[in-house]
Amino acid sequence: MADMRIGGLASGMDTDQIIKDLMKAERIPLDKLEQKKQYLEWQRDDYRDMNKMMFDFSNLIFDGVMKQGTYTQKTISVSDPSVVSVKNINSTTDFSGTLEVGNLAKSATTISGVTGITDSSKTIKDLMGLTGTQKINIKSVLKDGTLDPKGTSIEFDPEKETLNSLISKINQQSGVSVFFDEKSQKFSFTAKNSGDATGNDIVLSDETGTFFDSLQLTDSNFSGMRQEGVNATFTYNGLTTTRPSNTFTINGFELTLKNESTGPVTFTSAPDTDKILEKIVKFVDEYNKLIEKVNGEVNEKKYRDFQPLTAEQKESMEEKEIELWEEKSRSGTLRNDSVLTSGLNKMRTDLYSPISGGTSGVSQLAQIGIETSSNYLDRGKLIIDENKLKEAISKDPNAIYEIFAKDGATSNEQGIARRLRDTLKDTMDSIEQKAGKASSTNNTFTLGRLLNNMDSQMDRFEDRLNQVEDRYWRQFTAMEKAIQRSNEQSMFLMNQFGG
Repeated sequence: MADMRIGGLASGMDTDQIIKDLMKAERIPLDKLEQKKQYLEWQRDDYRDMNKMMFDFSNLIFDGVMKQGTYTQKTISVSDPSVVSVKNINSTTDFSGTLEVGNLAKSATTISGVTGITDSSKTIKDLMGLTGTQKINIKSVLKDGTLDPKGTSIEFDPEKETLNSLISKINQQSGVSVFFDEKSQKFSFTAKNSGDATGNDIVLSDETGTFFDSLQLTDSNFSGMRQEGVNATFTYNGLTTTRPSNTFTINGFELTLKNESTGPVTFTSAPDTDKILEKIVKFVDEYNKLIEKVNGEVNEKKYRDFQPLTAEQKESMEEKEIELWEEKSRSGTLRNDSVLTSGLNKMRTDLYSPISGGTSGVSQLAQIGIETSSNYLDRGKLIIDENKLKEAISKDPNAIYEIFAKDGATSNEQGIARRLRDTLKDTMDSIEQKAGKASSTNNTFTLGRLLNNMDSQMDRFEDRLNQVEDRYWRQFTAMEKAIQRSNEQSMFLMNQFGG
């Protein structure tokens, strides 16, 4: 139970209120420490917000203008899309050609004879009378058109394995797809890869037991039907050749054959200017947002008359008043910050310094239609001349890739995107040393150590305030006792004279 202190019985004074008022004055230094702590916490959070924005921008650079795939995007025209489709994979140059399809690649198929099986949900033992461990092996054509020399071995217990569960295992583990038709009582095995393996494209054998032999599907005991796989035959730019699959890559682009042709099919490619432009515009927009944010922080006005509010001050204010006050008291936490200012200046240098050692003849952004705004209020924002940029992309997308992502031993030889990411990393590292990150402990960064030190000061000051308050109570209690004794003596004398 908390101590109860009752004062003023002898003096008639409101001792409790007097001491509270005295303690308000004593708490002023502690309130200032709490305000300073709140300000440091705001500053820490604002630093971390800046770091997150820089981190996101760095990732956008890496996934956008720095990727070669951004600049290999192409629009492709095909004279007869029902015969062939063409997709660019990694060709950095435009391509064109003619194609005639003789025949499509087909997968090998093996079909069993009539098995007499009508219910695939039963166990192998119930259906075929097999007992003991059964181990089968399935060889089929590989993606390169050759027969798998090793095959896939599957072991099962016929007393526990149903036909359906065995078919599921074969479909999941091997290079064939199996289908059992209860109506015809036949099995169909189809190779997952197409092409002619020159011989049996599907080989079914028993390693232990007689499962395939009982179904007359082994080479030595076969009563079904086989259809060998077929390679695709086509003529590309006058050269007749084959592939085991209908989808294959030539010179960095992918062809998918769909039908046999009745004549030559032509195809051509060109840079997908709109998609490449979209990535570059996104980069410029996010860069502009970043430098606007940094400029806003380092130039934000600081209102020194608006200190963070104490808990007692908040109690006497409306919510809207608190919001408006804190908007001003939080303003300017990063004003003239040297780390942000230095990072901003370095980013500008990264953008405008020419790139040396290039092979395309393009060394600056201005050459492809990206320049600094002439409005000084924009503080270095980039402006895009889309027509000029589109023309540069159409002319040589590799030159655009080089100006952004060229690698080099020195900063002068590196592309703009690489320079920016290095600058962003250095800036983020410096900010992290100051403000840490969400998972950091306070003793690992500068502001955190200041906050720890401030907490220690506040704890010591709280202890001192408790001692001061106890002293005030002792003093007032002594005064009350003295007044009480004086009153008692006065009463005694009055009684004596009156008597």
